Amino acid sequence: MKKNICRVGGQAVMEGVMMKSEAGLSTAVRANDGRIVTHYQPFKSKAKKGTILGFPFIRGVVAFIESLSTGMQTLTFSAKLYGEDIEEEPTKFERFLAEKLGKSVESVVIGFAVFLSIMLSLGLFFALPLLIGSLVFGAEKMLGRSLFEGFVRLLIFLGYIIAISFVKDIKRVFMYHGAEHKTIACYEAGDDLNPKTVMKYSRLHPRCGTNYLFLVMAVSILFFTAIDFIFPMNLTGVVAFLARFGTRVLFLPLVAGISYEVLMLASKGDSIFAKIVRAPGMLLQLLTTKEPEESMIEVALVSFKLAMESIGSDVEITGLPEYSEYNEETEDRENKADETDESADGAVDGE
Repeated sequence: MKKNICRVGGQAVMEGVMMKSEAGLSTAVRANDGRIVTHYQPFKSKAKKGTILGFPFIRGVVAFIESLSTGMQTLTFSAKLYGEDIEEEPTKFERFLAEKLGKSVESVVIGFAVFLSIMLSLGLFFALPLLIGSLVFGAEKMLGRSLFEGFVRLLIFLGYIIAISFVKDIKRVFMYHGAEHKTIACYEAGDDLNPKTVMKYSRLHPRCGTNYLFLVMAVSILFFTAIDFIFPMNLTGVVAFLARFGTRVLFLPLVAGISYEVLMLASKGDSIFAKIVRAPGMLLQLLTTKEPEESMIEVALVSFKLAMESIGSDVEITGLPEYSEYNEETEDRENKADETDESADGAVDGE
Protein backbone atom coordinates (compact mmCIF):
# COMPACT_ATOMS: atom_id res chain seq x y z
CA MET A 1 0.00 0.00 0.00
CA LYS A 2 1.16 3.50 -0.84
CA LYS A 3 1.51 5.60 2.30
CA ASN A 4 0.00 9.07 2.47
CA ILE A 5 1.19 12.27 4.10
CA CYS A 6 -1.62 13.73 6.17
CA ARG A 7 -2.00 17.51 6.44
CA VAL A 8 -4.99 17.25 8.75
CA GLY A 9 -5.01 17.17 12.55
CA GLY A 10 -7.90 16.64 14.90
CA GLN A 11 -9.50 17.09 18.27
CA ALA A 12 -12.21 15.20 20.10
CA VAL A 13 -15.27 17.23 21.08
CA MET A 14 -18.58 16.46 22.76
CA GLU A 15 -19.88 13.31 21.03
CA GLY A 16 -17.80 14.05 17.96
CA VAL A 17 -14.57 14.98 16.24
CA MET A 18 -13.17 18.21 14.80
CA MET A 19 -10.62 17.88 12.00
CA LYS A 20 -8.47 20.92 11.23
CA SER A 21 -7.04 21.50 7.76
CA GLU A 22 -5.11 24.41 6.29
CA ALA A 23 -8.42 25.86 5.15
CA GLY A 24 -10.71 25.44 8.13
CA LEU A 25 -12.35 23.43 10.90
CA SER A 26 -14.63 20.50 10.04
CA THR A 27 -16.75 19.19 12.90
CA ALA A 28 -18.97 16.11 12.94
CA VAL A 29 -21.13 15.22 15.92
CA ARG A 30 -23.47 12.32 16.69
CA ALA A 31 -26.62 14.22 17.72
CA ASN A 32 -28.83 12.99 20.54
CA ASP A 33 -31.30 11.60 18.00
CA GLY A 34 -28.60 9.44 16.37
CA ARG A 35 -27.98 11.62 13.28
CA ILE A 36 -24.49 12.74 12.28
CA VAL A 37 -24.54 16.53 12.03
CA THR A 38 -21.66 18.48 10.48
CA HIS A 39 -20.38 22.02 10.45
CA TYR A 40 -17.55 23.67 8.54
CA GLN A 41 -15.87 26.93 9.53
CA PRO A 42 -13.13 28.58 7.45
CA PHE A 43 -10.02 29.21 9.52
CA LYS A 44 -6.54 30.40 8.62
CA SER A 45 -3.70 30.31 11.14
CA LYS A 46 -1.93 33.61 11.73
CA ALA A 47 1.38 31.72 11.98
CA LYS A 48 2.09 31.90 8.24
CA LYS A 49 5.49 31.42 6.65
CA GLY A 50 7.14 34.71 5.76
CA THR A 51 5.49 36.61 8.62
CA ILE A 52 6.78 37.44 12.10
CA LEU A 53 4.19 35.14 13.66
CA GLY A 54 5.46 32.33 11.45
CA PHE A 55 9.05 32.51 12.74
CA PRO A 56 10.40 29.51 14.67
CA PHE A 57 9.58 29.62 18.41
CA ILE A 58 7.00 32.38 17.83
CA ARG A 59 4.79 30.10 15.70
CA GLY A 60 4.57 27.62 18.56
CA VAL A 61 3.12 30.26 20.88
CA VAL A 62 0.63 31.33 18.20
CA ALA A 63 -0.37 27.71 17.57
CA PHE A 64 -0.87 27.15 21.30
CA ILE A 65 -3.12 30.20 21.72
CA GLU A 66 -5.09 29.38 18.57
CA SER A 67 -5.63 25.80 19.70
CA LEU A 68 -7.00 27.03 23.03
CA SER A 69 -9.38 29.45 21.34
CA THR A 70 -10.62 27.15 18.54
CA GLY A 71 -10.76 24.22 20.95
CA MET A 72 -13.03 26.05 23.37
CA GLN A 73 -15.16 27.39 20.52
CA THR A 74 -15.53 23.95 18.91
CA LEU A 75 -16.35 22.26 22.22
CA THR A 76 -19.07 24.82 22.87
CA PHE A 77 -20.48 24.50 19.36
CA SER A 78 -20.39 20.69 19.47
CA ALA A 79 -22.83 20.82 22.37
CA LYS A 80 -25.19 22.75 20.11
CA LEU A 81 -24.74 20.20 17.32
CA TYR A 82 -25.41 17.40 19.77
CA GLY A 83 -28.62 19.08 20.85
CA GLU A 84 -27.61 20.02 24.37
CA ASP A 85 -29.19 23.25 25.51
CA ILE A 86 -26.37 25.09 27.29
CA GLU A 87 -27.34 28.64 26.46
CA GLU A 88 -27.36 30.98 29.44
CA GLU A 89 -28.28 34.62 29.72
CA PRO A 90 -25.03 36.65 29.33
CA THR A 91 -24.05 38.68 32.38
CA LYS A 92 -24.00 42.48 32.39
CA PHE A 93 -20.20 42.38 32.43
CA GLU A 94 -20.12 40.12 29.33
CA ARG A 95 -22.57 42.39 27.49
CA PHE A 96 -20.48 45.43 28.51
CA LEU A 97 -17.28 43.84 27.14
CA ALA A 98 -19.03 42.82 23.92
CA GLU A 99 -20.22 46.39 23.38
CA LYS A 100 -16.85 47.99 24.18
CA LEU A 101 -14.79 45.52 22.14
CA GLY A 102 -17.17 45.40 19.20
CA LYS A 103 -17.40 41.60 19.45
CA SER A 104 -20.32 39.22 19.73
CA VAL A 105 -21.33 38.11 23.22
CA GLU A 106 -20.42 34.51 22.28
CA SER A 107 -16.89 35.57 21.29
CA VAL A 108 -16.46 37.44 24.57
CA VAL A 109 -17.73 34.46 26.59
CA ILE A 110 -15.34 32.08 24.80
CA GLY A 111 -12.45 34.52 25.26
CA PHE A 112 -13.27 34.85 28.94
CA ALA A 113 -13.42 31.05 29.27
CA VAL A 114 -9.97 30.75 27.65
CA PHE A 115 -8.65 33.41 30.05
CA LEU A 116 -10.05 31.54 33.06
CA SER A 117 -8.55 28.28 31.76
CA ILE A 118 -5.12 29.90 31.50
CA MET A 119 -5.41 31.38 35.01
CA LEU A 120 -6.48 28.01 36.44
CA SER A 121 -3.58 26.27 34.67
CA LEU A 122 -1.07 28.81 35.98
CA GLY A 123 -2.39 28.34 39.51
CA LEU A 124 -2.53 24.55 39.36
CA PHE A 125 0.66 23.80 37.43
CA PHE A 126 2.93 26.66 38.49
CA ALA A 127 1.79 28.40 41.68
CA LEU A 128 0.92 25.16 43.53
CA PRO A 129 4.28 23.41 42.83
CA LEU A 130 6.11 26.57 43.95
CA LEU A 131 4.05 26.64 47.15
CA ILE A 132 4.76 22.96 47.85
CA GLY A 133 8.46 23.59 47.14
CA SER A 134 8.45 26.48 49.62
CA LEU A 135 6.86 24.28 52.31
CA VAL A 136 9.41 21.48 51.74
CA PHE A 137 12.61 23.51 51.27
CA GLY A 138 11.77 26.72 53.10
CA ALA A 139 14.10 29.57 52.12
CA GLU A 140 16.83 27.25 50.80
CA LYS A 141 17.99 27.92 47.25
CA MET A 142 19.27 24.79 45.61
CA LEU A 143 19.22 22.99 42.28
CA GLY A 144 17.24 20.10 43.76
CA ARG A 145 14.39 22.42 44.68
CA SER A 146 13.78 23.51 41.08
CA LEU A 147 13.83 19.87 39.92
CA PHE A 148 11.50 18.89 42.76
CA GLU A 149 8.99 21.60 41.82
CA GLY A 150 9.15 20.48 38.19
CA PHE A 151 8.37 16.88 39.07
CA VAL A 152 5.54 18.01 41.38
CA ARG A 153 4.12 19.90 38.39
CA LEU A 154 4.35 16.75 36.31
CA LEU A 155 2.65 14.65 39.00
CA ILE A 156 -0.18 17.17 39.31
CA PHE A 157 -0.65 17.06 35.53
CA LEU A 158 -0.75 13.24 35.47
CA GLY A 159 -3.08 13.17 38.48
CA TYR A 160 -5.42 15.63 36.77
CA ILE A 161 -5.56 13.50 33.59
CA ILE A 162 -6.20 10.31 35.60
CA ALA A 163 -8.90 11.99 37.71
CA ILE A 164 -10.93 13.38 34.79
CA SER A 165 -10.69 10.05 32.92
CA PHE A 166 -13.17 8.62 35.44
CA VAL A 167 -15.83 11.17 34.43
CA LYS A 168 -18.29 9.47 32.07
CA ASP A 169 -18.53 12.33 29.55
CA ILE A 170 -14.75 12.82 29.50
CA LYS A 171 -14.24 9.09 28.94
CA ARG A 172 -16.41 9.34 25.82
CA VAL A 173 -14.36 12.34 24.65
CA PHE A 174 -11.25 10.17 25.08
CA MET A 175 -12.94 7.45 22.99
CA TYR A 176 -13.58 9.96 20.20
CA HIS A 177 -9.94 11.02 20.59
CA GLY A 178 -8.98 7.42 19.84
CA ALA A 179 -11.33 7.38 16.83
CA GLU A 180 -9.64 10.50 15.45
CA HIS A 181 -6.18 8.93 15.77
CA LYS A 182 -7.26 5.64 14.17
CA THR A 183 -8.78 7.50 11.20
CA ILE A 184 -5.62 9.51 10.49
CA ALA A 185 -3.40 6.44 11.00
CA CYS A 186 -5.48 4.42 8.52
CA TYR A 187 -5.23 7.18 5.91
CA GLU A 188 -1.47 7.57 6.43
CA ALA A 189 -1.05 3.81 5.97
CA GLY A 190 -2.86 4.02 2.60
CA ASP A 191 -5.47 1.50 3.71
CA ASP A 192 -9.16 1.45 2.78
CA LEU A 193 -11.11 4.06 4.70
CA ASN A 194 -14.13 2.33 6.19
CA PRO A 195 -15.19 1.89 9.83
CA LYS A 196 -14.18 -1.77 10.16
CA THR A 197 -10.69 -1.24 8.67
CA VAL A 198 -10.05 1.92 10.69
CA MET A 199 -10.90 0.05 13.92
CA LYS A 200 -7.82 -2.16 13.41
CA TYR A 201 -5.37 0.73 13.76
CA SER A 202 -3.73 2.01 16.93
CA ARG A 203 -5.39 4.70 18.98
CA LEU A 204 -1.94 6.18 19.70
CA HIS A 205 -0.44 8.67 17.26
CA PRO A 206 2.99 10.39 17.25
CA ARG A 207 1.61 13.80 16.18
CA CYS A 208 -0.94 14.04 18.98
CA GLY A 209 -1.31 17.27 20.94
CA THR A 210 -0.85 15.21 24.12
CA ASN A 211 2.79 14.80 23.11
CA TYR A 212 3.08 18.58 22.96
CA LEU A 213 1.58 19.05 26.44
CA PHE A 214 4.02 16.55 27.91
CA LEU A 215 6.91 18.25 26.11
CA VAL A 216 5.89 21.60 27.62
CA MET A 217 6.02 19.97 31.06
CA ALA A 218 9.40 18.32 30.41
CA VAL A 219 11.02 21.37 28.82
CA SER A 220 9.73 23.61 31.63
CA ILE A 221 11.51 21.41 34.21
CA LEU A 222 14.86 21.78 32.45
CA PHE A 223 14.35 25.41 31.45
CA PHE A 224 13.30 26.79 34.85
CA THR A 225 15.95 24.72 36.65
CA ALA A 226 18.54 26.37 34.39
CA ILE A 227 17.02 29.83 34.99
CA ASP A 228 17.15 29.38 38.79
CA PHE A 229 20.75 28.14 38.56
CA ILE A 230 22.02 30.92 36.24
CA PHE A 231 20.03 33.76 37.85
CA PRO A 232 19.73 32.99 41.58
CA MET A 233 17.42 35.37 43.46
CA ASN A 234 18.55 36.65 46.85
CA LEU A 235 14.99 37.10 48.04
CA THR A 236 12.93 35.53 50.80
CA GLY A 237 9.32 35.03 51.81
CA VAL A 238 6.39 36.18 49.74
CA VAL A 239 8.58 38.39 47.54
CA ALA A 240 10.71 35.37 46.55
CA PHE A 241 7.57 33.32 45.79
CA LEU A 242 6.06 36.07 43.62
CA ALA A 243 9.38 36.66 41.82
CA ARG A 244 9.80 32.97 40.98
CA PHE A 245 6.15 32.69 39.92
CA GLY A 246 6.60 35.79 37.75
CA THR A 247 9.58 34.26 35.92
CA ARG A 248 7.48 31.13 35.21
CA VAL A 249 4.69 33.20 33.69
CA LEU A 250 7.12 35.48 31.81
CA PHE A 251 9.05 32.64 30.17
CA LEU A 252 6.11 30.27 29.59
CA PRO A 253 5.59 31.47 25.97
CA LEU A 254 9.28 30.75 25.26
CA VAL A 255 8.92 27.27 26.80
CA ALA A 256 5.84 26.67 24.60
CA GLY A 257 7.76 27.82 21.53
CA ILE A 258 10.77 25.60 22.26
CA SER A 259 8.51 22.60 22.91
CA TYR A 260 6.71 23.15 19.61
CA GLU A 261 9.98 23.22 17.65
CA VAL A 262 11.22 20.06 19.36
CA LEU A 263 7.94 18.31 18.52
CA MET A 264 8.09 19.44 14.88
CA LEU A 265 11.67 18.16 14.64
CA ALA A 266 10.71 14.81 16.18
CA SER A 267 7.69 14.39 13.89
CA LYS A 268 9.79 14.49 10.70
CA GLY A 269 11.37 11.07 11.05
CA ASP A 270 11.90 7.89 13.05
CA SER A 271 15.41 8.55 14.35
CA ILE A 272 16.41 7.50 17.86
CA PHE A 273 16.04 11.15 18.94
CA ALA A 274 12.50 11.31 17.52
CA LYS A 275 11.47 8.08 19.23
CA ILE A 276 12.87 9.22 22.59
CA VAL A 277 11.07 12.58 22.35
CA ARG A 278 7.77 10.94 21.35
CA ALA A 279 7.87 8.03 23.79
CA PRO A 280 6.55 9.77 26.97
CA GLY A 281 3.72 11.42 25.03
CA MET A 282 2.78 8.10 23.42
CA LEU A 283 2.58 6.53 26.88
CA LEU A 284 0.45 9.44 28.11
CA GLN A 285 -1.98 8.75 25.27
CA LEU A 286 -2.82 5.49 27.03
CA LEU A 287 -4.69 7.79 29.43
CA THR A 288 -6.01 10.44 27.03
CA THR A 289 -7.39 7.99 24.45
CA LYS A 290 -9.72 5.01 24.80
CA GLU A 291 -10.79 2.32 22.35
CA PRO A 292 -13.75 3.79 20.40
CA GLU A 293 -16.98 2.21 19.26
CA GLU A 294 -17.48 1.67 15.53
CA SER A 295 -20.18 4.36 15.52
CA MET A 296 -17.55 6.84 16.76
CA ILE A 297 -15.26 5.87 13.88
CA GLU A 298 -18.11 6.77 11.50
CA VAL A 299 -18.26 10.27 12.98
CA ALA A 300 -14.48 10.68 12.74
CA LEU A 301 -14.51 9.57 9.10
CA VAL A 302 -17.21 12.08 8.21
CA SER A 303 -15.20 14.87 9.84
CA PHE A 304 -12.03 13.71 8.05
CA LYS A 305 -13.83 13.59 4.69
CA LEU A 306 -15.02 17.19 5.06
CA ALA A 307 -11.55 18.36 6.13
CA MET A 308 -9.89 16.72 3.12
CA GLU A 309 -12.51 18.17 0.77
CA SER A 310 -11.78 21.64 2.17
CA ILE A 311 -8.23 21.43 0.78
CA GLY A 312 -9.33 19.94 -2.54
CA SER A 313 -8.44 16.32 -1.72
CA ASP A 314 -11.27 13.92 -2.48
CA VAL A 315 -10.78 10.73 -0.44
CA GLU A 316 -12.80 7.58 -0.99
CA ILE A 317 -14.58 6.51 2.18
CA THR A 318 -17.06 3.63 2.27
CA GLY A 319 -19.51 2.37 4.86
CA LEU A 320 -20.60 5.81 6.03
CA PRO A 321 -24.17 6.53 7.15
CA GLU A 322 -26.00 9.62 5.92
CA TYR A 323 -25.07 12.93 7.48
CA SER A 324 -26.32 16.50 7.18
CA GLU A 325 -24.92 20.02 7.45
CA TYR A 326 -26.01 21.90 10.56
CA ASN A 327 -28.45 24.71 9.79
CA GLU A 328 -29.11 26.95 12.77
CA GLU A 329 -32.36 28.40 11.38
CA THR A 330 -33.75 24.95 10.58
CA GLU A 331 -32.73 23.60 13.99
CA ASP A 332 -34.35 26.59 15.72
CA ARG A 333 -37.60 26.04 13.81
CA GLU A 334 -37.61 22.34 14.71
CA ASN A 335 -36.90 23.09 18.37
CA LYS A 336 -39.72 25.66 18.48
CA ALA A 337 -42.04 23.18 16.80
CA ASP A 338 -41.14 20.55 19.40
CA GLU A 339 -41.76 23.05 22.21
CA THR A 340 -45.15 23.93 20.68
CA ASP A 341 -46.07 20.24 20.46
CA GLU A 342 -45.04 19.69 24.07
CA SER A 343 -47.10 22.68 25.19
CA ALA A 344 -50.10 21.41 23.26
CA ASP A 345 -49.71 17.95 24.76
CA GLY A 346 -49.50 19.51 28.21
CA ALA A 347 -52.66 21.53 27.59
CA VAL A 348 -54.54 18.41 26.46
CA ASP A 349 -53.30 16.47 29.49
CA GLY A 350 -54.41 19.34 31.70
CA GLU A 351 -57.96 19.12 30.34
